[in-house]
Amino acid sequence: MRSPSVVDEPVDTRFPPLAVILVLCFGSLAGALMQSLVIPIQSDLPRLLGTDPGNASWAVTATLLAAAVTMPVTGRLADMYGKKKVMVGSAGILVLGSLIAALSSSLAPFLVGRALQGMAMGYIPVAISMVREVAPVEKRATAVAAVSATLGVGGALGLPLAAWIAQDYSWHALFWFSSVLAAVILAATLVVVPGIHDEHPARIDVVGVAGLAIGLVSALIGVSKGSEWGWTDGRTLGSIIGGVVVLLLWGWFELRHDDPLVDLRTSANPPVLFTNLAAVLIGFGMMAQSIVLPQLLQMPEETGFGLGQTILQAGLWMAPGGLMMMFFAPVSSKLITTVGARITLSVGATVLAVGYLVTLFLMNAPWELMLGSLVACAGVGIGYAAMPTLILDNVPESESGSGVGLNALMRSVGTTIAGAIMAAVLTSKTVDFAGYAIPDKGAFQLCFVIGAGAAFAGALVALLVPRQVSRR
Repeated sequence: MRSPSVVDEPVDTRFPPLAVILVLCFGSLAGALMQSLVIPIQSDLPRLLGTDPGNASWAVTATLLAAAVTMPVTGRLADMYGKKKVMVGSAGILVLGSLIAALSSSLAPFLVGRALQGMAMGYIPVAISMVREVAPVEKRATAVAAVSATLGVGGALGLPLAAWIAQDYSWHALFWFSSVLAAVILAATLVVVPGIHDEHPARIDVVGVAGLAIGLVSALIGVSKGSEWGWTDGRTLGSIIGGVVVLLLWGWFELRHDDPLVDLRTSANPPVLFTNLAAVLIGFGMMAQSIVLPQLLQMPEETGFGLGQTILQAGLWMAPGGLMMMFFAPVSSKLITTVGARITLSVGATVLAVGYLVTLFLMNAPWELMLGSLVACAGVGIGYAAMPTLILDNVPESESGSGVGLNALMRSVGTTIAGAIMAAVLTSKTVDFAGYAIPDKGAFQLCFVIGAGAAFAGALVALLVPRQVSRR
């Protein structure tokens, strides 16, 4: 492996480094916001788009799949053509996708818009890899932590914001809002973010892009739709097995390519490998609470364990968790500079697990669930900052974008698996309520236990990162 290259001095910019970092944070937060934008209206989408619930569920799935495929690809393109160009392109895609969704009244164009919004999340790993080039040396850890935290903050704040807009205005207003937001990000990126000469010319690995897209989309569709289609259904098994086969062939091809989309040899080095494995587990842990807590908050009080909150109220109870992630970004940077990113990642995963255990015993009132969410989100805030730090410290500078992009992909894989497993658990333990089968209390408790187990496993995997390799 080539020696990682770390920039010793920040590049000169027309604007103060703080202004550049704020734009990178804002753009990343907006990209993450797209994940939760349709959750408040998801149950109404079949009526709004004139389709059935199964087709309407693709409004979320299309965004997640597009983001998963795009993040490592945009990271590689940023290494080849420059980070600013790719971020401007991602912001432009977000404008286009938001406008298409805002103007849609049927399923097909709406899904195109949602997929483009997911593709715009490629902005995030590129912004994370760029922040170390523009931040002062003494502020780099904090800056990386702040941009990384926006992954969680956007999703947490998006739910109440989207619920408020959809409730008081119209569902189209959600996408007009995101269109304006995207236009502001595009303009700010063009004007404020410096054009750094950070290109590393190479050929585009077209076969690699196609193979990764086909393999990932196929496997993740099978995982995300398993609960709906049935885990033994031919569509589920065919998608998962077919996707895995394509990904294996893709890996074989990438290892023999002289300029691959993803340098698997670099990715196989212990510090990068174990960081990415931890990313899957921590991404699982983060998404599990995002799925389970809103459902428990909105469950009718008549069930004996539900808390009877509206979706707007549920979103407001969850929102402080997003702020907690941002609040703990400087805490994470302090830990990174004192005990190292490896220990910081393990600490973050452990705190996330403790948050689940707190929730397991405190689920009788909305404020109790909020307390558990605050603890879990503190752990996410700590851990999410440490992961890109470990990646950037252990990959060559010419692969910084693709390295962070692959790490973001691993988090997306974790969240997709979490969605499938939580859905399977919640539908496997049900009770009858007013003629409908709903999850019982034990199903929610089991979800908390599984989330804690995944986070604890992530903490242990983080400790496998060789301590002598990660360095500041």
